[in-house]
Amino acid sequence: MVVIDADPAVRGAFASQLGDRASALGSILELGEGASGPLVVVLGPSYANPAGLAEAATAIQTPGLGTILITEALSTDLLQSALRAGVKDVLAAPVDTDQLVSAVDRVAEGLGEFRPEHRPSVPGLGGISEGPDIGQVITVFSTKGGAGKSVIAANLAVVLARRSSRPVVLVDADLQFGDVAVMLKLAPHHTIVDAVGSIDRIDATLLQQFLMRHEPSGLLILPAPLEPSFADQISAGEMVKIIELLRTFCEYVVIDTPAYFNEVVLGLIEESDEVLLIAGMDIPNIKNVKIGLQTLRLLNVPMSKLHLVLNRANSKVKLDVSEVERTLQIKAESLIPSDVVVPQSVNKGTPVVIDAPKSGVAKAIEQLADMFAHHDGRRRH
Repeated sequence: MVVIDADPAVRGAFASQLGDRASALGSILELGEGASGPLVVVLGPSYANPAGLAEAATAIQTPGLGTILITEALSTDLLQSALRAGVKDVLAAPVDTDQLVSAVDRVAEGLGEFRPEHRPSVPGLGGISEGPDIGQVITVFSTKGGAGKSVIAANLAVVLARRSSRPVVLVDADLQFGDVAVMLKLAPHHTIVDAVGSIDRIDATLLQQFLMRHEPSGLLILPAPLEPSFADQISAGEMVKIIELLRTFCEYVVIDTPAYFNEVVLGLIEESDEVLLIAGMDIPNIKNVKIGLQTLRLLNVPMSKLHLVLNRANSKVKLDVSEVERTLQIKAESLIPSDVVVPQSVNKGTPVVIDAPKSGVAKAIEQLADMFAHHDGRRRH
């Protein structure tokens, strides 16, 4: 591996953290045109700016090279620029030795530098357990915004993560305006964009690098893109491939989706074992859900995997549950009550099942999770 920075003291310090296996250079140009991989390149803070990234761009894109950038001031703009340039990881200084070595090992693993038995894993995730016993995919969908879909998806995933011995992952598939990370008070370093960018060589180990961990629950998250424009770069096939890979080592894959049909959403629904259809207790919501159900029937989606969830079901809005069920011609399998603890928990960035575990909402979501507690270990061939 190579550490590169204009400041001799800085590059020397990082190289010493990495030990004898690291060499140090003053400029990325010293790598020369013949540089080839597998090789991990650690760029110091002198490259953490548009000019530095532009200078390093050619080397960053070289096949077999994996680049880590260290910056003294981590910002969203810099993170986005670095990821777009092809940087694999961005670390904020000061970086302790364990953090730096771990980052280097992850990037090196992505380059195929280590033998399979030496593969590292995300802390708390454990080794990869691939095999026929694949995880269950649960998609949470609504045909109208504001129904509480993301809140239910996040809280359901947290409950499942706390109950499961194997990993549970929440995928934010609202590719334009996903806010799962914000709701859980997380600042993404990697997103679905990184996974899609590596789609030709991705495996379970590499995919783990792009997952964030929600420490209070142990839930893993694959966040939505940081910019809406990235949504156009992600196809249904790529999303399905990522989900198929996640289910090889996760007990549950919970997917939050946008509140409309598109190619990606339809692909995810088809891939899913179960689909939670979230409806609010108002006429526009019910109307849109009815249209959504008709659409799903026309697309031959098995009705057996659709589960109606009525959110804010105790609201005094002059609609009763039986009336909604008659209108939609489907029985509500879960009723989530309305409670002020929900917006309070969202504003805190703490799931309601953690923030107010004795509330009616938390208990209803626990009961919703019971529906999936004894799934049949579906196998796909």
